[in-house]
Amino acid sequence: MKLATIPDGTRDGGLVIVSRDLTTAVSAKAIAPNLLTAMENWSDCEAALRALSAALREDRAPGIFDFDQSKALSPLPRSFQWLDGSCFKNHLRLMSMGMGRDPAIEMNSPVPLMYQGMSDDFYPPFGDIALPREEDGIDFEAEVGIILDETPMGTTAAEAAGHVKLIMLLNDVSLRSFVKREFSTGFGWIHSKTRTAFSPAAVTPDELAAAWDGKLHLPLRVTWNGKRFGEPNAGEMSFSFYDLIAHAAHTRKLAAGTIIGSGTVSNAAFASVGSACIAERRSIEMIEQGAAKTEYMRFGDTVRIEALDAGGASVFGAIDQRVVRSSA
Repeated sequence: MKLATIPDGTRDGGLVIVSRDLTTAVSAKAIAPNLLTAMENWSDCEAALRALSAALREDRAPGIFDFDQSKALSPLPRSFQWLDGSCFKNHLRLMSMGMGRDPAIEMNSPVPLMYQGMSDDFYPPFGDIALPREEDGIDFEAEVGIILDETPMGTTAAEAAGHVKLIMLLNDVSLRSFVKREFSTGFGWIHSKTRTAFSPAAVTPDELAAAWDGKLHLPLRVTWNGKRFGEPNAGEMSFSFYDLIAHAAHTRKLAAGTIIGSGTVSNAAFASVGSACIAERRSIEMIEQGAAKTEYMRFGDTVRIEALDAGGASVFGAIDQRVVRSSA
């Protein structure tokens, strides 16, 4: 089952079921007005949503319309909580080495890194990334994210699978010029992390079949200004999403609609598959060439993030964005 959100004049948008090929949709507002409501009442809504999805698949649902992913909002236009991990130790190793730090602390950590980001407003998957200055080091980060139903405090990794209701892609937009200062304080990121963008569709785990086991075993195709930047496989996580849930829920419950991200996707074979963010490429250049040569994004630059299945079909739809100067 694939779910999406379209504009309807409200802040949380209108919930729709989307066909597997992302071409048609049907309103699910009679079941739940928006995805956040559906997540808060998942046990009551799921059967009706799945029945509507089956009706759409069989072309017998009332009110079927063409789905335009470029008009979609984030599946959750806002959420109570957005937590992002850093679960690809290859990325941590490269970033540490590029900055001249000993990677041992991060590489040997028995728990994943995680921060709490801005969740009151997310970018739509298509459109502008509006920011004030190029000099702030504008970067994209291709990641995988999950949406949870209400998850009790103390949930273990073994118990976590039942709380993962939806999977999606994301672009964790970062401003690198602030990272070193905020990272060194040990008190969290504010300026470094702006709004996040998510894929047009969020899909249930069963939709992914063997490509999902607590990790998404698909490559993320990243293009920058229309040119291939990287296609690392998201299955190379050092911690699974179940581990992330257990880590986040250790001392708190996680509200329905909580989103958790994987961190920047990164592979040991980066020389052949590329990277999922500019900062990692710059770190590789520092390690191999002694200096970073790739510049960060400029106004007018575009980035596209997508995952294709074995048959070449888009699974979640694409994140397709352009960086512009903010008018605010």
